[in-house]
Amino acid sequence: MKPKILLLLTFTQSIREQYLNGLQQKFPDLEINVVDHHSKVEPFINEANVLVTFGPMMSENVLQKAQKLKWIQALGSGVDGITDRKSLDRSVLITNMYGIHGAPVSEAALMSMFALARNLPWVIRNQLQAKWDRRIPPSILEGKTVVIFGVGIISSALAPKCQALGMTVLGVSSTVRAISGFDHIYPKDQLVDAVQKADYFILLSPYSQDTHHIINDHVLGHMKPSAFLINLARGGVVDEAALIRCLEEHQIAGAALDVFQEEPLPPSHPFWGMENVLVTPHLGGFYDEYVHHALPIVIHNIHQFIKNDYQAMKNVVRLPQQ
Repeated sequence: MKPKILLLLTFTQSIREQYLNGLQQKFPDLEINVVDHHSKVEPFINEANVLVTFGPMMSENVLQKAQKLKWIQALGSGVDGITDRKSLDRSVLITNMYGIHGAPVSEAALMSMFALARNLPWVIRNQLQAKWDRRIPPSILEGKTVVIFGVGIISSALAPKCQALGMTVLGVSSTVRAISGFDHIYPKDQLVDAVQKADYFILLSPYSQDTHHIINDHVLGHMKPSAFLINLARGGVVDEAALIRCLEEHQIAGAALDVFQEEPLPPSHPFWGMENVLVTPHLGGFYDEYVHHALPIVIHNIHQFIKNDYQAMKNVVRLPQQ
């Protein structure tokens, strides 16, 4: 069987074309279609066997109409927005994009720390007002402690970079083990003990039922008033109502937030107007060469899918279940 492939990609036309052209060159005999929003899948989804997309781009209606769907290739590392859909059939194979986010997300974490340490949001506001103001001195990262919640490929790339800046690096993980770049790893049940030491608290944990709102009033309440929170994980990891209260009451110094419970972040959301918050639109794992790193994995998996060799596919999250 020649599978029919649908790309659901809410990117610029240029990026959509890179994915589409790259796949069409490798599979000229396959029917491959692309849409830029979940509301436009109707002409193709009923017959599609393969869906290539990101979890945040999905909607329940996509799966409700996907009568012949056999496989979803997530283009991100996270599969929330896909595997937690009520309409997802157990027989659908799920793969993701694992192992290509170490460099971009670790650099996004560094950018966030530097921006917060150097008062960049305040400086930019002053620039927009042509205002010369040197009253608030920036701080430095050297000598500070960073606590990373979630120890995997990304944090393993980030930790040694932080150490190279002269920082103490602490990790919080479900599995305690010695990892290069970390000065100490805390078990997950000692999260509060670890967070009390943080000057910068970076979230890199996957989102699941176990991590839903794990960063709550209790955890935030144990952070130092001078500490910063950086969320590059998923919005659901943080209790946003608790974080808003914490920021409004200046219980912590500020936050850099790249992910949110609702995306896009609504214009009326309090985060936009907070002077001690840096908002970025879920750019942590995204970079200019992402397509070039993702396409080879998608192409490999399509080859294996055509041969019905699911075991040979890369980054299998869930095999088909009967």
